[in-house]
Amino acid sequence: TTALISLGSLLLLVCDGSRALPEPQACGVVPEAWRFDCYPERGVVVTRELCEARNCCFIPASSFPPAPGRNGVPWCFYPPGFPSYSLVSVNATDLGQTGTLVKTVKTYYPKDILTLQLELLYETDHRLRVRITDPSESRFEVPIAVPKATEKASSPAYSVELSNEPFGIIVKRTSTGAVLLNTTVAPLFYCDQFLQLSSSLSSQYIYGLGEHRSSFLHDIHWNTLTMWARDVAPTELTNLYGVHPFYLAMDEGGTGTAHGFFLLNSNAMDVVLQPGPAITWRTIGGILDFYVFLGPDPASVIGQYLEVVGYPAMPVYWALGYHLCRWGYGSSNATWDVVKNMRNYGIPQDVQWNDIDYMDRSLDFTFDPTAFSTLPDMVKDLHSHGQRYVMMLDPGISSVQPEGGYWPYDEGLRRGVFINHTDGSTLIGKVWPGLTAFPDFSDDVTHEWWYDNLKRFHDKVPFDGLWIDMNEPSSFVDGSTVGCPDTELENPPYTPGETHTHLSHLTSSHYNMHSLYGLLEAKASARALKRMLGKRAFVISRSTFPSQGQYSGHWLGDNRSHWKDMYTSIAGMLTFNLLGVPLVGADICGFSEQTEEELCVRWTQLGAFYPFTRNHNSIDQKPQDPPAFSPRARSAMKQSLLLRSSLFPLLYTLFHRAHTHGHTVARPLLFEFPKDVRTYGIDRQFLWGKSLMVTPVLDPGVDYVVGYFPQGLWYDYYTGDSIRSKGEELRLKAPLDHINLHLREGAVIPTQRPNTTLFVSSGQPLHLVSSLSEDGSAGGELFWDDGESIDTLETDQYAHVVFTVVKVRSDHYRPGSSDHYRPVRSDHYRPVLRSDQYAPTTTDQYAPT
Repeated sequence: TTALISLGSLLLLVCDGSRALPEPQACGVVPEAWRFDCYPERGVVVTRELCEARNCCFIPASSFPPAPGRNGVPWCFYPPGFPSYSLVSVNATDLGQTGTLVKTVKTYYPKDILTLQLELLYETDHRLRVRITDPSESRFEVPIAVPKATEKASSPAYSVELSNEPFGIIVKRTSTGAVLLNTTVAPLFYCDQFLQLSSSLSSQYIYGLGEHRSSFLHDIHWNTLTMWARDVAPTELTNLYGVHPFYLAMDEGGTGTAHGFFLLNSNAMDVVLQPGPAITWRTIGGILDFYVFLGPDPASVIGQYLEVVGYPAMPVYWALGYHLCRWGYGSSNATWDVVKNMRNYGIPQDVQWNDIDYMDRSLDFTFDPTAFSTLPDMVKDLHSHGQRYVMMLDPGISSVQPEGGYWPYDEGLRRGVFINHTDGSTLIGKVWPGLTAFPDFSDDVTHEWWYDNLKRFHDKVPFDGLWIDMNEPSSFVDGSTVGCPDTELENPPYTPGETHTHLSHLTSSHYNMHSLYGLLEAKASARALKRMLGKRAFVISRSTFPSQGQYSGHWLGDNRSHWKDMYTSIAGMLTFNLLGVPLVGADICGFSEQTEEELCVRWTQLGAFYPFTRNHNSIDQKPQDPPAFSPRARSAMKQSLLLRSSLFPLLYTLFHRAHTHGHTVARPLLFEFPKDVRTYGIDRQFLWGKSLMVTPVLDPGVDYVVGYFPQGLWYDYYTGDSIRSKGEELRLKAPLDHINLHLREGAVIPTQRPNTTLFVSSGQPLHLVSSLSEDGSAGGELFWDDGESIDTLETDQYAHVVFTVVKVRSDHYRPGSSDHYRPVRSDHYRPVLRSDQYAPTTTDQYAPT
């Protein structure tokens, strides 16, 4: 913080009020880490002439890269005193303050808005909301429901300071004085199509900001993250399927405190992290509407964020089983054969899926009458075995009429559900199966049409859940078949990352709504399934936006069969748990390219601990379902899936906590050990809840793995052997058929005897596994209901049991020796119950004795 540069009046002004060049000494005092880019346009070689035309400083950076570029120290940056807004009035309100911001000198972006309205809302003791709007004209705001405060926070954990000249907001934590937000570090921009806000960061430890393929801990060294929903295979340094402008930040100094920041904006944006540490938000529309969450611990931050965007839905029980899919089964009989092979080998499977190839000519709401003629029979067979069926749907509706017509398109035209050009004609893009129209899911009329289509198809094929893909929305042509119109919306003065825009339905523009498309489709799909089935909806969506968890889960997209993709899936899983979408996982064994047996075994072991567990691969690749491999590999995969099934009561309870309190399911170590800075960058291990630590093998050709054990007592889940750690890395044995699990001291977790489906397993005996702490105590809980009814909590149709272990006789207690622990009701369970007493092929021996 001592490096922050005060924006004093070091910029010269000529008599008519226009800007002159900054003085060299003013530019030279700005350290490289605190240089905010004055020429962020991509693809432009910034020269001194271009930079000084904006009245900014031009100094070639001393560090790499040696030339102007998007990923290095900016050569063109704002000088101290660059003209910005001034705060000219402040008034108290029932919920906080309002103020007026004015600017007298226009910037280099067109349509400057010179007068702004500031609104500070002290919504709760741990939540501050700030809105900066144009008082003269209504601008687009994100149409998701957020809570409205009715009274001002009585004892806020934050203080707010306002800088008048130039305008800035400084938010501090009252308990420590830590600066969480300081927007005086760079000028505020508010133009019609360019809004920019910069702030200092409290530390280098920043998480969230999805969806991008990266490590869990973001790199702050000139890292630009674009946010604009996009159909692209997971790749570094590019925007992917979803948009989540939220970050979690740890405070400096290893205090264990954390805070969060959420920008409620759906327009295309760039988020720039720089080593100050600082952050810059650049968006090309909407308003500046943001929240600061005070925590103080990381888990509390996430809970406070989800109070705003909504807690995730409670999943239907079979959603937490093992799912199997591929693109390219070729027929319903071939799909059915895979299911039968899984049964023959006794390998758990709850759900079978089909990709787009089940459709008749890739038309939504159809199935191939020849290759998939037995699809209805296969689904009935699944149901008779306690299994479920999920099908893929793309949003694109074919506009090319097959013989006999196509009801979804014809009826959609009649009801007016499709996105239009501004002249009222239907916008036609190109995706599966070819020329297509796109439903406007922001319209309730479209929701009703969507339900009718699903109901008509369900009468033929009684599917149980939906997989909605290509919903960024994806199109194989830019804009439409007639290209993009030559308008201001298509040619903004600043274009973030990889973005393409075009106008859409009537008064609502795709410019604003693009990244909301997947959320709105998921909402329509979840509503339709609940209405149609009368049970909890199962929807998995590729594109996501804040509040997505209320309607769907997410898979991490079209990954590859590479070891690195397996490793980065952990960061993706942890990030989406932060973002309120805990039902998340990656395609096990990889989607594209050919997998290897060792990779598939290790990935199945890891995937058994994804909250959402699905094996899925691409067309023209060899099968990668467990029966396709050698007996040794098949046995190892089966063992890991039985292990997952045995832990279902724990997993189900964790989802209950996510649904009711906004907790994470798969959890980074730093959440439970926030004062241990060594956990801040760990994304090769993770926790289920508070206590079960997973340490997977992520490298080829090894029979060991190195894991970090935070300070405390840990127990090997299989043997009960104890490890007393001071906070250290340990080398663990990891043969091909083994994934390392350890229980943290003080836990009681519920388990069950596993079987080949959760429908059968949920009727098996339940057991408790206890790992006593140093004082001989432990605790845990179990949430249990029928697994599929809606609102069981609200209607009191559930059981919620809290378990407590206490030390009864001190002379019978010796840490590290389970034989000398004496829990209450030992006839019901034994401390550190051993799961090594099962054989991979005999499910009835899988549970602890």
